[in-house]
Amino acid sequence: MEAAVDAIIVIDHHGRIQAVNDATCRMFGYVTDELLGANVRVLMPEPDRSAHDGYLAKHLSTGEAKVIGIGRQVTAQRSDGALFPAYLSVGRVPQSMPPRFVGFVRDITREVEATNAEVTDRSRRAADALLAQQRLTRVARLATMGELASGMAHEINQPLTAITTYARACERYLAMPQPDLAEVREATREIAAEGLRAGAIIGRLRKLVRIDDDEERTRVDINALVDELRAMLAADARLYEARLHIALTPDLPRVRAHAAQLQQVVLNLVRNAFEALLDDPVGAREVELSTLRLDNGNIELRVADNGPGISSAIEGRLFDPFATTKLAGTGLGLSISRTIVQSHGGTIGLRAATARGATFSVQLPSEEDEPS
Repeated sequence: MEAAVDAIIVIDHHGRIQAVNDATCRMFGYVTDELLGANVRVLMPEPDRSAHDGYLAKHLSTGEAKVIGIGRQVTAQRSDGALFPAYLSVGRVPQSMPPRFVGFVRDITREVEATNAEVTDRSRRAADALLAQQRLTRVARLATMGELASGMAHEINQPLTAITTYARACERYLAMPQPDLAEVREATREIAAEGLRAGAIIGRLRKLVRIDDDEERTRVDINALVDELRAMLAADARLYEARLHIALTPDLPRVRAHAAQLQQVVLNLVRNAFEALLDDPVGAREVELSTLRLDNGNIELRVADNGPGISSAIEGRLFDPFATTKLAGTGLGLSISRTIVQSHGGTIGLRAATARGATFSVQLPSEEDEPS
């Protein structure tokens, strides 16, 4: 017993300590005489301390083993009240009447601290990875907004030009010897209408900028989500001198999603498709955005272009951060799109290559079987 590193404690059928080794005294901070004859419950904290005698009595009367013959991690208590994690195994001394029991206690403080440190380190690394991903998301979002700004500037220029034209017309009408107030009123109505149109364009852009990761997900109609982007996508199509075809399958089930996040995915994919066509002649550039329901009930959103396709050199790295085929690209759009889609329980990928062009597919689980 004295050579053992672990604490060894022998108790009788009343729980009284009959023998201990030196390791027990060192581990718990007692001298031998303080422990001999004391109830073993002094070595454990509440609530085990109050329940111990009941456990022992129940075992003796029913044979039920809560600790005896079963090794497990417990919390032990030193003489100064300090608690520490321990591994306890208890056995019954054979052919001993009245019954006696022997317990082996190992202080596992270092092991537990090492495990906790490892868990903490893993948690820290996971938190760092999440923070890095959030930063990448912000960078990609800003990049997307910057790219959208060029298209939006073209789009918003139309109502601003109209406002300027009507305002100058008002000046002319009011400068006449006999002002034509009816024409002035009509011009001011047009100014108000064009102002509302410009405000709506800015509102759509603002909605995309304010993507909140903590926003509660809602039941989203994927077709309505695409419809909200029509004006922006049309502006992009004019900017890239391409034709955009939108084909939406009616009566699709809804998906539970962050609408603005999915809209960012759509914008990324469509803009990528437009940019893939820049080397093609004007008049031959075409992109199709479509939605459909798959046989397994999932909702699929496809973006296809008739450009040169994806080279085999980049195909395997398309969704890696910073992988890009653009001279001025960040390489974050597809990576962030994949993160968003996967967070919604979906998948995103490049469909099997065709003779020309590329088709990207986003598949999302539908929330219900009923149409939206």
